[in-house]
Amino acid sequence: MLTIIHHKFLADKLKITSWEVIEPYFNQLLTREINSKAELETWLKHRSELEAFVSEDIAWRYVRMTCDTNNKALEEAYLFFVSEIEPKISPISDALNKKLIACPFLGELDQEKYFIYLRGLKKEIEIYREENVPLMAKIAAESQKYGTILGGMSVEMEGKELTLQQASNYLKNPDRNLREEAFRKINEKRAAHTEELDALFDELISLRHQVAINAGFDNFRDYMFAAMGRFDYTPQDCYNFHEAIQLQVLPLVKAINEKRKASLGYELRPWDMEVDVDNKPALEPFTSGADLLEKTIKCFAKVDDYFAYCIKTMDDMNRLDLESRKGKSPGGYNYPMAETSVPFIFMNAASSTRDVETMLHEGGHAVHSFLSKDLELSAFKNCPSEVAELASMSMELISYEGQDEFYPNKEDFSRAKEEHLEGIIKILPWIATIDKFQHWIYSNPKHTREERKAYWVQLSKEFGTGMVNWEGLEQYQAYTWQKQLHLYEVPFYYIEYGMAQLGALSVWRNYLNNKPAAVEAYKKALSLGYTKTIGEIYETAGIKFDFSEAYIKSLMEFVNAELKK
Repeated sequence: MLTIIHHKFLADKLKITSWEVIEPYFNQLLTREINSKAELETWLKHRSELEAFVSEDIAWRYVRMTCDTNNKALEEAYLFFVSEIEPKISPISDALNKKLIACPFLGELDQEKYFIYLRGLKKEIEIYREENVPLMAKIAAESQKYGTILGGMSVEMEGKELTLQQASNYLKNPDRNLREEAFRKINEKRAAHTEELDALFDELISLRHQVAINAGFDNFRDYMFAAMGRFDYTPQDCYNFHEAIQLQVLPLVKAINEKRKASLGYELRPWDMEVDVDNKPALEPFTSGADLLEKTIKCFAKVDDYFAYCIKTMDDMNRLDLESRKGKSPGGYNYPMAETSVPFIFMNAASSTRDVETMLHEGGHAVHSFLSKDLELSAFKNCPSEVAELASMSMELISYEGQDEFYPNKEDFSRAKEEHLEGIIKILPWIATIDKFQHWIYSNPKHTREERKAYWVQLSKEFGTGMVNWEGLEQYQAYTWQKQLHLYEVPFYYIEYGMAQLGALSVWRNYLNNKPAAVEAYKKALSLGYTKTIGEIYETAGIKFDFSEAYIKSLMEFVNAELKK
């Protein structure tokens, strides 16, 4: 199945081989006279077509590079774009933004329809600095090194060479000696690259701080709040969120760990945190990437036929790369494709329950792309993470209904569900830890590596339960932050997972009360793209955009009650 794109502004079969290929289109938009509201709306559509085309081009370069980090040609194709094309687009995009804001017909546009778009545009103009263009190119080139470093890591277990993702499956093995062996090998491999990753992070902090100073900000944290369009909350709200997690979530994590310790009958070590408490072997919900895909489609069909249609369409168009292998970047993502409107799911599946969660999560992102595809402008589809992650995290929960496809045995499903719900509780303190770490890092950009290490250890205690014994492993614990890809590649993109997780729990609570109404509200909210405020989108989904202590408390009580069932 192939999507044929017929351009109205660009030439068909256009291919970006140099800046000169697309420069005339940017210049045409820049010099075009706009003499009416209708001409302004046509100009906006033409700009959107160009932006969508360029966006999908860089998307494919990124996807191909992460699928095969050993292929230097793919890496060079990506780096060519970020070093040669993007720096030339930035100043002309700023000029187009200014042309739009200065247009005498701007006031005639539907102000409700364009409010979010224009609000973001004005903020972009406010923080744009030409001297940041080469810095941004350098940051993009440096940050991709993280994936290359991790993509090359492998360990040997039982005579087999495994990626770190594949080896981490041993952490669920009932054999405690095997778990310890896997934990130590994975962490020894990471430790061998600690210095390299520290040096890379120092370089990124320095570059990012300079970007902030150039744009007139005191620090990169404040710059990013503006750049990410965080109009709906402040840094202080984030600190309040961290505190609420400590007060309302940590006691539940401690209770989960106490139950684990009692069931296992020995002191908890880091390699004891993922094994089944009854020492049952790890669940294997699928056998291959193809099996994972087939079961996901059947699972989604039990919730809503449209959800299954989205994943089937992606399969027809070869928009999935699911299995873990050496030379593949770590992690998982759903990359929206702005022009064809059919996204790409990338992940490192190794037949674990966590992989099922990841696939359903990325599937939620994919459904979001499909639901918002008919919005008039490409910019209307560019949702903030607080909304994007609501789509994915809600899907993890509302798809319980179809997860018997992965776990036909009721007892297995009960285990997987308990693991998932406990995971939600346990991830919230980690989210708070990573976010608070970033606030400190960029508010103190001149810190030393030793100070950074000490602060991370302090945070690990602050958001820990004190029940896991890291004796003799302190050096590993001091660098656990290095496994968080977001710190290197997408700074400050992490607290949104926490906010969206609260929203997703509310969507699921509504779903349990009235499935048809909850699914309809979910789909309606996602189809808005980013044409309404975050609060209005959450309201359309039938929930609140709220991360106060009282709200967190009510949701933790709800999850705890579900766990007890």
